[in-house]
Amino acid sequence: MTTPLAAELAALIAAEGPMPVSRFMALALGHPRHGYYMTRDPLGAAGDFTTAPEISQMFGELVGLWAVAAWQQMGAPVPFRLVELGPGRGTLMADALRAARLVPAFGAALSLHLVETSPVLRATQARTLAASGAAPHCHDRVEEVPDGPAIVLANEFFDALPIDQYVRQADGWHERRVGLDAEGELVFGLDPAPSRVAAALAAAHPQRDAPAGAVLERMEPGPATALFGRLARQGGAALVIDYGHRGGFGDTLQAMARHHFVDPLARPGEADITAHVDFARLARLALDAGLTAFGPLDQGAFLLRLGLAPRAARLKQDAAPEVQAAVDAAFARLTADTPTGMGRLFKVLAVASPGLMPPAFDPAEAFAEELPS
Repeated sequence: MTTPLAAELAALIAAEGPMPVSRFMALALGHPRHGYYMTRDPLGAAGDFTTAPEISQMFGELVGLWAVAAWQQMGAPVPFRLVELGPGRGTLMADALRAARLVPAFGAALSLHLVETSPVLRATQARTLAASGAAPHCHDRVEEVPDGPAIVLANEFFDALPIDQYVRQADGWHERRVGLDAEGELVFGLDPAPSRVAAALAAAHPQRDAPAGAVLERMEPGPATALFGRLARQGGAALVIDYGHRGGFGDTLQAMARHHFVDPLARPGEADITAHVDFARLARLALDAGLTAFGPLDQGAFLLRLGLAPRAARLKQDAAPEVQAAVDAAFARLTADTPTGMGRLFKVLAVASPGLMPPAFDPAEAFAEELPS
């Protein structure tokens, strides 16, 4: 076995049989001793991947201004909860709070809450936000955030939630599982019996005629259901930014190590494992909870609507040539309009209490597609 966690997984599979992809993913990321997020800071050049807040301060600043505008549309409640799910190093929140100082009443009204399971990242977040004068409350789950109206930010959070996968065969949909090969190494396989759960999901799917070999993915709905239920009961809005799609079939499970894609089974616990977010399903879950949903918009379009271009111009004004070049590079990376560029691959979904109109969205962009929940 290549890692300590791989050995534990192999022993577990040998004793209990092949496990669903969702269980493998949950253990690979969150195992209490060997889980990927439990043992490291994965961000930056020395880590495995880089997120938009780490690319440029502009990203967090614009998200902060979005939060201020959303709070004002909510009637400026005092107090309210400003919540971030999966806050990384705390960079986005630090930049957001700096921009929000333009409206002092916003800062005076907020109670800051971070939902983070990684002890390593919690320590980094505390240092980052202490420098900006913020004192966040940390929670393992969104259900632990105290009651009250809330604005919730979730940048690259839902992609790390466990998914189940089902593969279309001649006799139906079979669940993909992680088992062992003849040498005792981790390997993907299919449950020999068709899945009734997947059959029901596929029957209600807009693209019913899936070909043989098609992959159907289903994200663990618990965190989204808890978040949307809270907003429906207590009021507020959420901004979800992640790489993903608007629904469909396909295998999107992927692993990243040292900024390169790797086999998801090769080094469990030592590589980031994620899946593309199905934004249509997220929106459907929000509608089922009684909320409204807007988008998803491509990230590039969203940032430009919030004023990315004038903010970049302001940062470049009177700056040294190397600073101007860095701002231009960050602008291009955040808005890159190619199939794999952040500006198009990453999408933005806004979810809000009925009657609220999330900033940067148009009423015509309200989500209304009928999809299974």
